[in-house]
Amino acid sequence: MKLRELGEDRLLAQLLPHLPPGRSVFAGAGDDCALVENPVGRNFLVLKTDCVVEGVHFLSQANALDVGWKAMMRPLSDFAATSAVPQFALITLIVSKETKNDWVKKIYRGLSRAAARFRVDIVGGETSGTRGPAVISVSVAGFVERGRCVLRSGGKIGDDLFVSGRLGGANRRRHLRFVPRIEESRWLTKNFALHAMIDLSDGLGADLPRLARASKVGFKIDKKNLPLNRAATIDNAISDGEDYELLFAISPRDSDRLQMRWRRKFPKLLLTKIGHFNRRSKIENRKLPGGYVHFK
Repeated sequence: MKLRELGEDRLLAQLLPHLPPGRSVFAGAGDDCALVENPVGRNFLVLKTDCVVEGVHFLSQANALDVGWKAMMRPLSDFAATSAVPQFALITLIVSKETKNDWVKKIYRGLSRAAARFRVDIVGGETSGTRGPAVISVSVAGFVERGRCVLRSGGKIGDDLFVSGRLGGANRRRHLRFVPRIEESRWLTKNFALHAMIDLSDGLGADLPRLARASKVGFKIDKKNLPLNRAATIDNAISDGEDYELLFAISPRDSDRLQMRWRRKFPKLLLTKIGHFNRRSKIENRKLPGGYVHFK
């Protein structure tokens, strides 16, 4: 069977059971970030790696500054999904020997600007040649307090589902200049008990079912209530991907207070209740078209 017949989720379902976590691993492969026990402190060590690939995550004619920015911000968006604080980054650059030096310099300027936005120090990395497309891989380390980390697996039946910002139309260059919702995520976990969270990198149609599966629940959403970017359709909001907004589950008892306080704290950023978790329902979940799936 070839990977195009499996897709990313089914491939990972085959691989991850063979990666048993050690005793010091609190959350390993399969969540947005890995959380590891820190023997010298109360916080979890948080680890994440992500990459951008030419022809997949950016086109060859894209502005190199934007490509560098996106390469750094993608793993930081996973930090937002865990409510973690990023601190250090390692960069692996894989490019052809025909690549122009000026392009590489702009990539690193974009990486540095993005890192500075969240006070992340770039502390090293690796370079390699390739005969294929350019790849920039970024690994990030940081921390999260034990009482504030959020995983995908804590959702409960009856939880309300909220999404930050607007969805759809990321291919209109927004996917290159987004800012991860780290500030919003940190505020949320300081003031509310979130049950589960994920960042919308592959689209609502792919990431919401992942969140539900991890929490062993079903879901129901009101498609007409999805917050849309200008010129985006409901199908765009579900399937386009690369929104990098937060999708999270919270007790309905806290929903009204959350919305009121959010409007005061982030008046320029929407927060929308789009549905809720329910008992597993294959029929309902089947109605949600998929977002972006690697290898398909």
